[in-house]
Amino acid sequence: MELYQGPLDVKEIFNRWLEAERESNYGAFIPFVGIIRAEDNIEALSFDIYEPILESWFNSWVEKAKDRGAIIKMAHAIGDVPIHTTSYMSAVFSPKRRVALELIDEFVEDFKANAPIWKYDVVNGERIYAEDRSTPMSGSGILVKKENI
Repeated sequence: MELYQGPLDVKEIFNRWLEAERESNYGAFIPFVGIIRAEDNIEALSFDIYEPILESWFNSWVEKAKDRGAIIKMAHAIGDVPIHTTSYMSAVFSPKRRVALELIDEFVEDFKANAPIWKYDVVNGERIYAEDRSTPMSGSGILVKKENI
């Protein structure tokens, strides 16, 4: 798991990941790149991350992937990420394409639903909590699911 201030350098990260696994004999490399879209008059999205929980969540996925003979890599931005740049990257390396395709889908969907990342819209230089883009988490203050209140 890699965390960076600001937008991610997609080419550098993917090249490093590819080079690290070049001789691992994996037959599949399936990447996912999350790009900030221009919508709702935002200039950027901004991210706060609770690293201990994210690390625990990611490590559980490392074990799930290992059980299937694969590895998972992930990078995410902290702070402001302007539109048309990258905030999130992940990849699965696996001996078989089907395992890699299934794992990347499961991983990205679980990331979206459960990673402890708080999102803010940046409009006119101001960070505005993006409730509709953030995931409710049990016991996490403003992110508590409304039905739990």
